[in-house]
Amino acid sequence: MYTQAMDLPDPQAGTLQAVPAPAESALQQQFDGKMDADRKIEPQDWMPDAYRKTLVRQISQHAHSEIVGMQPEGNWISRAPSLKRKAILLAKVQDEGGHGLYLYSAGETLGTSRDQMLEGLHSGKAKYSSIFNYPTLTWADVGVIGWLVDGAAIMNQVPICRCSYGPYARAMIRICKEESFHQRQGFESLMVQMGGTPAQREMVQDAVNRWWWPVLAMFGPPDADSPNSAQGMRWGIKRISNDELRQKFVDATVPQARILGVTLPDPDLKWNEARAQHDYGVIDWDDFWAVVNGNGPCNKERLATRVKAHEDGQWVRDAALAHAAKQRARALKEAA
Repeated sequence: MYTQAMDLPDPQAGTLQAVPAPAESALQQQFDGKMDADRKIEPQDWMPDAYRKTLVRQISQHAHSEIVGMQPEGNWISRAPSLKRKAILLAKVQDEGGHGLYLYSAGETLGTSRDQMLEGLHSGKAKYSSIFNYPTLTWADVGVIGWLVDGAAIMNQVPICRCSYGPYARAMIRICKEESFHQRQGFESLMVQMGGTPAQREMVQDAVNRWWWPVLAMFGPPDADSPNSAQGMRWGIKRISNDELRQKFVDATVPQARILGVTLPDPDLKWNEARAQHDYGVIDWDDFWAVVNGNGPCNKERLATRVKAHEDGQWVRDAALAHAAKQRARALKEAA
């Protein structure tokens, strides 16, 4: 989920491509050699500033998406229809918080502190995935998020397990395993609801209708409108293009929808024998960019809730720092 940073304009630089200084040419050659050999870059290795900056933007956006993404489902923990569903949802929301921690830690290996990354989020300078700016109106939305949103996340994130930057790639291995559980949990919840009353089935269909198009937009703009993707793929940060990922997701999801018994809200969706893939309709990119730029249904609510949670937790961070300082002082005293 959550790699739209590859496609957003950087307000601080007009290009992602760095021109190495003469003194760096040998290091640049070594870096390029690793890219050509598909080897991992580790924190202690030399890397171009543009590569580092791109990774910080993508990893921090990914981390922000995980912790902001706790909100739409967390809203339903107290209203889950059974103790079983409550326990499952609690575990899932906890997983998302853990994913954020893994990713912030990976970002810190690039020399950017967690406080700096969070300041970017809280000030509105840094983005998070547009998908989390839509409301969860019914319990069926929770299942659809698991099935479609997390399904799209898996499609997008599995290739990142092969990212050229080692800490990011390794963090993604566990994240993808847990996201796979989330997707199956969502699908199972919807299967149960689709076996219920007509009102429950209508509720599921309504949720699918509302989430389908925003989920397709999650993969980012068309390749022709994504000028930074080529450099991201050259660096091994991005492995598969936006349009390819979107197509793979559609092809995988259509048979799942058939099993569920829901209709995907696209009259142009049909199997193309010549391409051996599904054709699908035109995405409303104006809506996508409006949400990315802060004008979605829940943008202000999501960010305000995140900032408040951070401020309310300041005493915990202060206490942890005070305890650590006390422990260090004690250790120094004993050593003396």
